[in-house]
Amino acid sequence: MTITATPTAGKLLLTPGDHTLIMIDFQSQMAFATKSIDPVQLRNNAALVSSAAAGFGVSTILTTVAEKSFSGPMFDEVTAPWPGKKMLDRTSMNTWEDAAVIEEVNRIGKSRIVLAGLWTSVCIVGPALSAIDQGFEVIVIADACGDISDEAHERAMQRMIQAGAQPMTSLQYLLELQRDWARTESYDMTTGIAKKFGGGYGIGINYAKTMFNAHEG
Repeated sequence: MTITATPTAGKLLLTPGDHTLIMIDFQSQMAFATKSIDPVQLRNNAALVSSAAAGFGVSTILTTVAEKSFSGPMFDEVTAPWPGKKMLDRTSMNTWEDAAVIEEVNRIGKSRIVLAGLWTSVCIVGPALSAIDQGFEVIVIADACGDISDEAHERAMQRMIQAGAQPMTSLQYLLELQRDWARTESYDMTTGIAKKFGGGYGIGINYAKTMFNAHEG
């Protein structure tokens, strides 16, 4: 059988309008015990994801657990791109068991769910496995998640992957939403986010632009 290639994106790739991003429990109390990723890197990656989602208009839910009584506020880096956005506070460790969150998931109506948050083995595994069980496609931004140990994070990622979740990274998320440098309407935004939160890649963009007036594409 002959297969014909076409210059089109595969359906497994994310687009800004085809998924709901749920950012979960990026809070002080959860971060204190997170050891699988440096806290500075965690905050950077969470900011990158939140900024990318806001910039591309992705349907996004920000949810906390016991914000007032125990866990503290969500990271400023996560909330800053969403001024005035309501936080959905929960008592349940599993976001998918919270009625207000699920009401918002259903209101948005997307069959793809992208997850990021703390901790991987509890607050990400819970909604990931629950959503998969209900027929949703689940993507987990692995480096925008963290846990109390490398072991806890890695076993949680393996468990979700075995159940059908797809892993990706924070910078990958940004660049997959852009995907083509000919999309000039979002070029400056994408490279701006990359320069601020994209590590060495962002430094390279800034250098090329400053020294040679170079640009992607």
